[in-house]
Amino acid sequence: MKAMISLVFSVLWIFCLFPNGPIQSPPARETFTLEQCIGLALEQNPLLQSSHLLYQASLARIHQAKAFAQPNLGFDSDLQPRLFDFKRSDESYFGLSQSLDFPGKRSLRGRVATQESLEIQADTELLKLDITYQVKRAFYGLLLAQQILKYAEQDLELSRDYLQKAEIKHEAGDVARVEVLRARVETAKAENSVRAAVNEVRLGRARLNFLLARKKYEPLEIAGEFQRDSLRISLDELKQKALSFRPEVKRLGFSLEKENLRKTLGQLSYLPDFSLGLSRHRLSGVATSWDFTLSFPIPLFFWQPQKGVIAEARANLEALRREKEHLSNAIGLEVEEAYANALMARNQIELFEKEILAQAEEAYNMFLFSFQEGEIGGLELVEARRTLIEARKSYADTLHNFSLALAALEKSVGQKLEVDSHD
Repeated sequence: MKAMISLVFSVLWIFCLFPNGPIQSPPARETFTLEQCIGLALEQNPLLQSSHLLYQASLARIHQAKAFAQPNLGFDSDLQPRLFDFKRSDESYFGLSQSLDFPGKRSLRGRVATQESLEIQADTELLKLDITYQVKRAFYGLLLAQQILKYAEQDLELSRDYLQKAEIKHEAGDVARVEVLRARVETAKAENSVRAAVNEVRLGRARLNFLLARKKYEPLEIAGEFQRDSLRISLDELKQKALSFRPEVKRLGFSLEKENLRKTLGQLSYLPDFSLGLSRHRLSGVATSWDFTLSFPIPLFFWQPQKGVIAEARANLEALRREKEHLSNAIGLEVEEAYANALMARNQIELFEKEILAQAEEAYNMFLFSFQEGEIGGLELVEARRTLIEARKSYADTLHNFSLALAALEKSVGQKLEVDSHD
């Protein structure tokens, strides 16, 4: 009985502590690599889904362009004694007619529609390139925000450590109170930097979730690191690849072919289409007979195609040639700019790894030892610590810039690039 009473009191005590039930752990955050993020974005992005549907619609238009005209079933009742008196009409026709394109026209219309479909497919590939770049930009941006947060937390830890040491030295009479005040100011600054970094991480997750077609603040973690590999390919080779693989270049090629076909189709308009008909002819008092008809238009107004469809196709061809020339120059400039940014960022990475980081670390350790020994004041230590943290942040920013430059270079070329592993 006492055990039962004890159990009841235990249960009541638990309900008093947790009136809303047991504490639920926060939802686990999904972890994504860069490749997983890109795959998810390409699968779920609404604009890309819309583009795929437009491409399917363009494939259907190919069948429409190559379709035959529907046959006509005709009935003609003549010489009726009264209106709608079909039985006592003296003459009637019942037959079938079919319109036929001049050989080659239907095929050309299908080829024009095919080129239009390929244009839409190229637009889809261009959209994929842009989405991939946007995902990489958001992914590396979140990675940088997380690195900055880590360094801000380190800065806060060092600031609190400095404050603690300053307070101990002040109590021992080794430093003036102004050193403690300065340490508190530095700690407050570090706390504010941590809050700003936390907010930037939150916004970075929201940007990436948006590109992945997820809820803006849905839990998300990423696994990966910045690019540090060197390029294997020269600038001239990159430009040649860009002119071969960029979707815009391919699209212009399809557009040029389409306008050439439209021009040919306009020239074929001088050749007549046919209309064939076969009908059963009934005439009162005469044996039933069959009638066959063949008709085609005469291209009497021969100047109309020349000033219409053909003129339009010629103007479009010339415009597309000018556009292709401009695009080639623009692509070359874009590749060169991205290549230069990547090389500059890679050189900065090497400088940080060989000199700046080690020197900043060594300088801080020397100032810290001197401060502990009472040889310098807190101001010198604060400056050395700030220099170290800024060097680490700048290094992370340089890695971020190099990763973005490689992503921009791959976007400008139109395909993934080969790089040398960095050991």
